[in-house]
Amino acid sequence: MHHAGLTTDDLATELQVDPKTVARWIETGRVPHTRHRIKAAKLLGSEQSYLWPALLESRQAVETSRAELLTMYPNRGAVPADLWRRLIDDAKEELDLLVYAGLFLLDTHPDLPQRLICRAAEGLKVRLLLGDPDSGAVAARGKEEGIGENLAARVRLSLRYLEPVLDTPGIELRLHGTPLYNSIYRFDDQMLVNTHLYGTGAPRNPVLHLQRLPEGQVFDGYLASFASVWESRDPGVQ
Repeated sequence: MHHAGLTTDDLATELQVDPKTVARWIETGRVPHTRHRIKAAKLLGSEQSYLWPALLESRQAVETSRAELLTMYPNRGAVPADLWRRLIDDAKEELDLLVYAGLFLLDTHPDLPQRLICRAAEGLKVRLLLGDPDSGAVAARGKEEGIGENLAARVRLSLRYLEPVLDTPGIELRLHGTPLYNSIYRFDDQMLVNTHLYGTGAPRNPVLHLQRLPEGQVFDGYLASFASVWESRDPGVQ
């Protein structure tokens, strides 16, 4: 904290916790919740295991993280079609998508924009992160996959399909120009992560089906990644 130029109060404010909670972490060595550890480590420029060595000895944390993986599909096409719909319909609080285009989801669920509007009216908070079609990251990914400018065109088509949701309370869409190591589809405490292998398109890459568990590290790790991209962009389609 000293090297990062942060006081106990500063760190508590950044993490949105009580300063006394931060003091307990320091004075007693108590290990914080995963989401607080991830953000604190980032703010302090340190590894979690350096800040809290007990993590290296926590067999329970390792076993819990393993249990977060419900199943793995060899490619996106192997994900059951009805699973996408069920996850969308069952989400009650938060639905987050981090993709470049995500056009397959709109193609296979043409009523998705209207469905999101209806779900938002019921209280669902929706955050959509699509690639900026004019960004270098989208251009690089298109070149890598061998489809060139077609990826940017796919992004623009997805944005066109999503236009009906743009003025809907509870739904926010932002563009990003970050390298996309994984596409993330989060539905409350379940998540599908489409991994990206260099040189191949996302449809041919494995998909992890994760569930969020107390003290698990994998789900919250991906969620923190989503938050980093979300917070790096200004609201609104540019």
